[in-house]
Amino acid sequence: MDDLALYVHIPFCLKKCNYCDFISFPNKFDYVEKYTDALVKEIRLYSSVGKKFKLNTVFIGGGTPSSINSIYIEKIMDGIYKYFDTNELKEVTIETNPKTLDKEKLVRYRESGINRISMGVQTLNDNLLKILGRIHNTEDFYKNYDLVRNLGFNNVNLDLMFGLPFQTLEDVIYTLKEVIKLEPTHLSFYGLIVEKGTKFYDLNNRGKLNLPDEDLERAMYHKGMEYLVSNGYEHYEISNFAKKGYECKHNLFYWELKPYIGLGIGAHSNIFGKRYWNFADIKEYISSLDNGSFPVSGEEVIDKDMEMAEYCILGLRLIRGIDKKNFLGRFGIDIKEIYGKIIERHVKGGLLYENENRIYLTKRGLDLSNIVEVDFLP
Repeated sequence: MDDLALYVHIPFCLKKCNYCDFISFPNKFDYVEKYTDALVKEIRLYSSVGKKFKLNTVFIGGGTPSSINSIYIEKIMDGIYKYFDTNELKEVTIETNPKTLDKEKLVRYRESGINRISMGVQTLNDNLLKILGRIHNTEDFYKNYDLVRNLGFNNVNLDLMFGLPFQTLEDVIYTLKEVIKLEPTHLSFYGLIVEKGTKFYDLNNRGKLNLPDEDLERAMYHKGMEYLVSNGYEHYEISNFAKKGYECKHNLFYWELKPYIGLGIGAHSNIFGKRYWNFADIKEYISSLDNGSFPVSGEEVIDKDMEMAEYCILGLRLIRGIDKKNFLGRFGIDIKEIYGKIIERHVKGGLLYENENRIYLTKRGLDLSNIVEVDFLP
């Protein structure tokens, strides 16, 4: 039996952040009960599939899952335990906002099997948090981080961002210094991407966003990376750092191109050689499940050429890169027979390293990974 990962999308939040382009609703809490019931129906529809795999990880994301009553999270987890083989379930993560956490929710999360908390911190500068449109402040974070730890959650991720409007290099390093004093087991350290359809996108088009220039943004990444590594965090993926043994098992499913199922509106799945995605409209999603149908709005078959390309592209996100033997074992062909010229070109250009066993990005390659990745596409 192969391992499997589950992603569960909770699209509700109190306020949409100014940079957020995820499917999320700040004003539809009246849908929470119907949506949860629909999610459980979707879980049940996957029961025959779920028993063919060993469920390894669950990730409850959003939106802000901690913005809804914890009884709904319990219902979802009960459905997963009922309809999937959870004997090998190792990691269950829930995304949270520091403002929407409390003791009762955290106790219920633990009782329902959640063992990893991910907190959206972003920065410890309250002025920058206001610019981002976050509902929490640093006081909320410190208070609830202590609560998370005191209630026995030993695996905690903090999401941090750099490249923010008006942010300085000193801001970034200050946040990292203060955060590592708390000894979280995992840190996600993301550069801001201004996505279409967000408030930041409109401000940027009008020249009012005041983003750091490219050199400063890259300095934030490099200095931040060096600081985290020098303080005991392994840099194991372009934007992720972990204490030894605390890498995010769920995200490794994506980067290693292992099978996963996405539940909820807009969620994507990759299993049985197909990639498919759910309705993005909440009414369509609920209606489909009320009628006993999978809420799938589109799909595509992943042929061998595309699978090999995606394996390389996602594998290069990992600092350890692509394992040549694993590629040969999975696809029955030497990676150099397919991508030899591409690899050679980027090795000469200083973006890739290659040794006997692996192919991986150089430090410069981490900055220019998109240039490398696009060359692998069929």
